[in-house]
Amino acid sequence: MSDMPVSNRVRKVVKESEEVRTIFLEDNVPGAIPGQFVMVWLPGVDEKPYALSYMDGEAAVTVQRRGKFTDEIFKLKKGDYIGVGGPYGNGFDVDVCKRPCIIAGGIGIAPLAPLAEKLARKKPIIIMGAATKEKLIFRERMEKVCKVEHTTDDGSCGRKCFASDILEEVIEKCRVDVVYGCGPEMMLKRVFEICRKNRVECQLSLERYMHCGLGVCGSCAVDGYRVCVDGPVFSSKQLSRMSEFGRFARLKYGKKVGLSEYYAWRE
Repeated sequence: MSDMPVSNRVRKVVKESEEVRTIFLEDNVPGAIPGQFVMVWLPGVDEKPYALSYMDGEAAVTVQRRGKFTDEIFKLKKGDYIGVGGPYGNGFDVDVCKRPCIIAGGIGIAPLAPLAEKLARKKPIIIMGAATKEKLIFRERMEKVCKVEHTTDDGSCGRKCFASDILEEVIEKCRVDVVYGCGPEMMLKRVFEICRKNRVECQLSLERYMHCGLGVCGSCAVDGYRVCVDGPVFSSKQLSRMSEFGRFARLKYGKKVGLSEYYAWRE
């Protein structure tokens, strides 16, 4: 693991949708497992955490356009250099499941895609949700792994509902024993509640503002846990201890606010 950003050259940039790009790197990130993240440094701009969306022979991060930093990432082209540090944090535990379910909301599919590929032999059930058909990224990639259930808010692809709306049905029908998830936190809160009701373990990847990535600054704290070093993937047991999960997050300067304000600020 590299605690300092290491220069890495952009191999290619793939347009996933109007607002999402995947940046492939020439150098891999050794030792990374699904669910871990790297700190991406753009000199003169800033440094931000991103989950690895590809690994095992190639490394990439998938970025959704949100502000100044991502505007600069969207300008990257083949041959440009960026700084990459990591991998950081705890990833998904793939050894605890026999019949896994993977549930993703929007850009949340990024850390889950390499997980799905790693679990391919266990034939996971994948639930992918997004606002519209155009925002369902990695569709073909995931359909090569196993069966995928699609949901969209507007009904343009698959069922017209939220991804979490069909989770209980999938758990019962497919005898799921572990649910892996990433997406908007209100969705994840619902996933956690469904899993608890059905006595199914879950591992969920949380997002918080991260400044250092090393557990020093405390900006990503959730009820005493630091998302950058104790997560970003948390177990059912850990999630059950979090009173802030699904309710509060912290802004860049440490102020605790409701999730709606946090997401508005993040945009």
